[in-house]
Amino acid sequence: MTKAPSTGSGQALAGRVLKGDRRALSRVLSLVESGDAQGRAIMRRLYPKTGQAHVVGITGPTGSGKSTLVFALAKEFRRRGKTVGVVAIDPTSPYTQGALLGDRIRMQSLTSDPGVFIRSMATRGALGGLAATTNDVITVLDAAGKDVILVETVGAGQDEVEIVDTAHTTVVVSVPGAGDEIQTLKAGILEIADILAVNKADQPRADITAKQLHVFLTLDREDGWTIPIIKTVAVREESMDELADAIEKHREFLRSSGGLEAAARQRAQRQLLAAARRMVMGRILAQAEANGHLHELIDAVAKRQLDPHTAASRLIEASRG
Repeated sequence: MTKAPSTGSGQALAGRVLKGDRRALSRVLSLVESGDAQGRAIMRRLYPKTGQAHVVGITGPTGSGKSTLVFALAKEFRRRGKTVGVVAIDPTSPYTQGALLGDRIRMQSLTSDPGVFIRSMATRGALGGLAATTNDVITVLDAAGKDVILVETVGAGQDEVEIVDTAHTTVVVSVPGAGDEIQTLKAGILEIADILAVNKADQPRADITAKQLHVFLTLDREDGWTIPIIKTVAVREESMDELADAIEKHREFLRSSGGLEAAARQRAQRQLLAAARRMVMGRILAQAEANGHLHELIDAVAKRQLDPHTAASRLIEASRG
């Protein structure tokens, strides 16, 4: 059973987070990710203090070097005097619900920098390349005063489009040799890009891949933004200055065009609906498990006595009674 929140300790933790206290930040993030009542109480205190950070999504296929690019980009922003939060989403095992959480190991050299805070998160079955509480974690990092928050998605494929509702700027990472697949990818992940990065640009076909991106994609958008294509070699930290410039230029474009307000509404909608889904599903499942109805319906579906849609309808109807 979830403990009732302690008002005093919650207020103190919130105050320490607002001052950038790293231990308090770690503690609050754990509470928020677990759905703890105290975490929600602290979120209520922190939320009005947010909205200053620039959230940058880094997405693309597995093997494109996203983690290395995030590491190099974080270093570039630190050279510019900005504080950085990194949210690295890792795949979750369908059997243990555990995640590899390897990004923290790869980025170990950044952890000693007080201006950088890295948080690895497991998807725990969430689709779209993000974890269920990603937006909450971003909110806490924002409240802690991070200027830039880099969010690295799982890298499982073309369905990672939820990042566009979370980030102000979305960087889609491609690699040389992917040119033949661009027309297929066009209908998916490439079309959410504000910036395109051709990483591992020291490999053959990098120029060809960049040219094919120019040919197959409409780089001049209706909102007036022209999508830049930047060739990077993240492992050597090459062109990170150019990529960071493009990110900052896009933020200024959003400011001048009113896009920041639109992004704020998109993110508010995603947060509201995500929280509502978690709360509703939590209540339905808790009640169904308590009275044994859930297991009855699972057995009926497994034995082909009910189809999943009918069983789901009965599960919901039972919760209303």
